Amino acid sequence: MEIAIIAVLGAGQMGNGITQVAALAGFSVTMIDIEQEYVDNGMATIENSLGKLIAKEWIGQADADAALARISTATERSQCGDADLVIEAIPEIPELKFSIFAELDEICKPEAILASNTSSISIDEIAAATNRPSHVIGMHFMNPVPLMKLVEIINGSSTSPEVNAAVVAAAEKMGKTALSCNDSPGFVSNRILCPMLNEAILTLQEGVAEPEAIDGIMKLGMNHPIGPLALCDLIGLDTVLHIMNVLHSGLEDDKYAPAPLLIEMVEDGRLGRKSGQGFYTY
Repeated sequence: MEIAIIAVLGAGQMGNGITQVAALAGFSVTMIDIEQEYVDNGMATIENSLGKLIAKEWIGQADADAALARISTATERSQCGDADLVIEAIPEIPELKFSIFAELDEICKPEAILASNTSSISIDEIAAATNRPSHVIGMHFMNPVPLMKLVEIINGSSTSPEVNAAVVAAAEKMGKTALSCNDSPGFVSNRILCPMLNEAILTLQEGVAEPEAIDGIMKLGMNHPIGPLALCDLIGLDTVLHIMNVLHSGLEDDKYAPAPLLIEMVEDGRLGRKSGQGFYTY
């Protein structure tokens, strides 16, 4: 199952990052979003990111020019028709993903692989929206995509070994380390990470320490590059809450219940960097 042509749905932070690394790796890529403004912003971000890589001498100007030449853009999902691999990178709204995968199933050639960049939604549930569950898989890129090495590959219960092998090979061609797991609430990354973040919020809520101390202890004591509360702000508290709810309902264990302070902050609109206020002010 050779992958040469990739379509990326979504031109936001994740989508433009995936487009960039795929194009640098030599794939032909079509980046698609619902508004031309979103596509234009995505391309501007890619050009800026490539400029930074040139300045750091990680790539040459010729590499950047060649990558940009491999990228085309569109505002219609019908442009996915020729893709060997479609990577969906749209917001974490289950019903939206299900409807788009049903549409992709109609648009794309029968042998095309449909991948989701979801961080928490069940691959089996996404696959159930299609008539090709053997060709549906998770490709969970880490943020920021151009810098982070991991792609968490999530196999649904029907994902074929050949599809997994093809997707792992594509991720490795992009310079990533592809590590596979099976579909389960939170997969591996967020099943382990988000309860730790939730515990940090509970620690603050109970008055054990201030945010700076909690983050400092985890950074200096555990060699984490960023403290858990600052990481919540970076991810978005609404996203952390969503994942905790997925874990709580999917695993049916109250140890995954989201911290009341997390719920309160999301209800108040204190979502972290995206809103300017979370555990810290931005």
